[in-house]
Amino acid sequence: MSDFKEFSICDDAQSTLKKAHQDGVVTAWDRFKKQEPQCGFCVSGLSCRVCAMGPCRIDPHGKGAHYGVCGADADIISARNLARMVAAGSASHSDHARDLVEVLHKIGTGKAPGYTIKDPGKLKRVTKEYGIDTGSLSDNEIAVRLAETMHRTHMGVDNNYVSIEDI
Repeated sequence: MSDFKEFSICDDAQSTLKKAHQDGVVTAWDRFKKQEPQCGFCVSGLSCRVCAMGPCRIDPHGKGAHYGVCGADADIISARNLARMVAAGSASHSDHARDLVEVLHKIGTGKAPGYTIKDPGKLKRVTKEYGIDTGSLSDNEIAVRLAETMHRTHMGVDNNYVSIEDI
């Protein structure tokens, strides 16, 4: 690897990759290169492993299979693969969001020493997006109300329609 511009447009990333290469650090790009040639079905997004009857592979050139065992065509398989990747990525970071909501609640209740509301305007804008009436509430009271609303809508936290009905 000599031209690191093919991996990133960012100068910092290019210099980091160059340094890693000089130091003999193996990167994802090195591992990728050792795996070539990649499976054409997988590279094109036309391989499906959703059920136990696959993997199904749709031929983008029209010479092989046009549908998976379940009847999914190339568009469905690629869309489903993308949706599953997005969902997995989102799910893997949902606890970070929950942690932030808990900190916001602690700030509002005065149980987070060293933390304060730095941008009350932003707090009120976000609160407005949730349809919460702030009226004459203090910033800390707004923080508590917003955190409680965000916490209730988090997956696995509350399944009572009455408590989320007003959101």
